[in-house]
Amino acid sequence: MTAPATSAHGRTDNDSNTDVLDVLIVGGGFSGLYSLDRLRDAGFTAKVWDAAGDFGGIWWWNCYPGARTDSTGQVYQFEHKELWRDFDWRELYPNWEGVREYFQYIDSQLDLRKDVVFSTFASEAAWDEDSRTWTVRSSDGKEQQARQVIVATGFGAKPLYPNLEGLDTFAGESYHTARWPQGGVDMTGKKVVVMGTGSSGVQVVQEAGHVAEHVTVLQRTPNLALPMQQRKLTHDDNEEFRKDLPERFVTRNNAFAGFDFDFMPINAVDLSKEERDAIYEKMWQEGGFPMWLGTFQDILSDDEANRTFYDFWRNKVHERIADPVKAEIVAPKEWPHPYGIKRPSLEQDYYDVINQDNVDVIDSKKNPIKKVVPEGVIMEDGTFLECDLLVLATGFDANSGGILGIDITGVDGQKLRDKWAGGVDTFMGLSTNGFPNMMFLYGPQSPSGFCNGPTSAERQGHIVVEFLEHLQRKGVTRFENSVESEKSWRSHVDELFMDSMFPRAKSWYWGANVPGKVPQMLNYTGGVPLYFTTWDEHKENGYDVYDVK
Repeated sequence: MTAPATSAHGRTDNDSNTDVLDVLIVGGGFSGLYSLDRLRDAGFTAKVWDAAGDFGGIWWWNCYPGARTDSTGQVYQFEHKELWRDFDWRELYPNWEGVREYFQYIDSQLDLRKDVVFSTFASEAAWDEDSRTWTVRSSDGKEQQARQVIVATGFGAKPLYPNLEGLDTFAGESYHTARWPQGGVDMTGKKVVVMGTGSSGVQVVQEAGHVAEHVTVLQRTPNLALPMQQRKLTHDDNEEFRKDLPERFVTRNNAFAGFDFDFMPINAVDLSKEERDAIYEKMWQEGGFPMWLGTFQDILSDDEANRTFYDFWRNKVHERIADPVKAEIVAPKEWPHPYGIKRPSLEQDYYDVINQDNVDVIDSKKNPIKKVVPEGVIMEDGTFLECDLLVLATGFDANSGGILGIDITGVDGQKLRDKWAGGVDTFMGLSTNGFPNMMFLYGPQSPSGFCNGPTSAERQGHIVVEFLEHLQRKGVTRFENSVESEKSWRSHVDELFMDSMFPRAKSWYWGANVPGKVPQMLNYTGGVPLYFTTWDEHKENGYDVYDVK
């Protein structure tokens, strides 16, 4: 009979909930699954708890009509173990079904499912100083002890619901885009009201406009959406993309935002209007985020440069919308904020749908919702919107919301929600003092909001696993970053924020979309290279910001 496997810490690898794992990972998206595979390869016993019903991470929850990535499939995948060599994407920008297919594929290659517990919401975690372990409990009664916990809940784990009078009285169907029914919702022939014009709002409107009897878009802030230039892909297309993927991964790992492109070393203000517009037009025809994070280097730092693209964008939108009132609402002459300081969406035919006779747009900042009634929505000016389906595309309590959705108790009974009540304090978005042996991936004060997801998953996952291996070799059983390190990091993040254009728009980047949330930049704006260079400096100094025992 074969003896049970032994973990890196000498524990037998039995499959009981009461056994002490080396690492429990909360969250089964890209970050959680990459870390799981790396940890297992390193000899750690590890499991993932995920609230979703199956693989997909955020793409299990976000299955609303039109939901798709804003990265091309070629770079929205793992470089890890060359998993990119044999998987074919069906579209240039995969929809939620395509991403789920990819997750199923990586499971088939890495045998992940045996160590993932689905439909398990981690509701609380408590640190025990004597045993130097965490005990994590789920809402359905599961319990797991672990020497380390990695919280990989992602930036969009907690949907933000609007506080609307009468919402609970609505007689029709009402869904948040992040909690869409898995079986789908038929919008054909219905009167649909879409509240919100972030990415999910834009995507739902594009789909609803083609099948619904009528769509009303409630827009608080215009979405400065860019053309996706979507297309179907064949096997030969995928083979062609694979030829230069190794080089594109190198670029992805070193670019400011973790994409396979970077800013051009040219200033927009140094060119003539004709020269600029020619470059803008070429990028417009190619589509995608190069128009945001691969354009002129002064676009996000200089008002004059920024305005050149906004004016180009506005002219493009107005060409597609015949009604001047609609056109001015979605693309006003006076910009709502500088371009690019709120995450733009990628659209396929959003502005063409807005142009349709069965679609109306209301500026809900000027004319907000007064209340919801059983038959629909009443606006402040008395306008009644009859409604069969109310779509709440109202975003997330991003970055920290998912983490604080877990009741986390650290040293001496301190609650993480109390520690962060006055603002988030972390060291590099990876850990926080008072909560030993706990790390965060894709969390607050990391590059999460400005980084392609799989890039962050691999690069952050790599340094965290490497760090845990280092501690294991040293025989360390307790680690905790210093108070000074997180105060310094918060100051650095805040300084970058205040010296940028980002304070000029209320966005989820700094929690301004959540009523009562402390205004604070929650995404690192220094870029991927600087972030990981900073970590490497601390690594070379023996991980000097961590107190270990």
